[in-house]
Amino acid sequence: AVVSTQNREFQTFQHYFKQINLRMVFYFHTVVNGRQYTLYMGKDKMENEDLLRWAWPEDVWFHVDKLSSAHVYLRLNKGEAVSAIPTELVNQCCQLVKANSIQGCKLAAVDVVYTPYPNLKKTGDMVAGQVGFHKSKKVIKVNIEKNNEVWKKLEKTREEREVDLQSEREARDREEREDEKKRQAIIRDEEKKRIEAEKKEKQMRSYQLMDTDPHLTTSNQFENEEDAERELLDDFM
Repeated sequence: AVVSTQNREFQTFQHYFKQINLRMVFYFHTVVNGRQYTLYMGKDKMENEDLLRWAWPEDVWFHVDKLSSAHVYLRLNKGEAVSAIPTELVNQCCQLVKANSIQGCKLAAVDVVYTPYPNLKKTGDMVAGQVGFHKSKKVIKVNIEKNNEVWKKLEKTREEREVDLQSEREARDREEREDEKKRQAIIRDEEKKRIEAEKKEKQMRSYQLMDTDPHLTTSNQFENEEDAERELLDDFM
């Protein structure tokens, strides 16, 4: 009975701990040039703080320049570069962040800045939702005109979920480490095979040289010559 009570208390604690780590995140989905993409943003500035901490390295951050707005993130597919993001996709991200700016949504056009997530800098003296950059040259600015049709189309894909951002990031990092271990194992195996192949090729070249060079004597030739000498000595005796 005591153990059962302890288990229930532990399960209650686990549930509570999981609940306090949950954050409301809005997800949007789109397809550009045949590839699927996910855009996401937090419900408010507190969610933005968690997104700033637990976004993924392949994410790209969007924000209306010099105005208050949502923090919109674009999750790129692995191997894709920020410089290669299709113009259509950039426009969708910009329209979404503009529509979620109290001031920006009223304007005919705004400037939007975007940069790779790892370029974001957060210091202790910054207020919630405030962010800086490690390298300003990695920040791209575009001027975007209002296009309600684009963001309304994205709104139709809107999905609200309570997620544990930390757990998702940690799971992503574990998977990446496992993939890297497998990649390194393949590299080691290929290198081992290459060394063995080079060794065999070197041995073959050595044998071919011995077969074609009359000045080289094999061990079999030495043995035959020694046998002939012994036969001559036996005849002489």
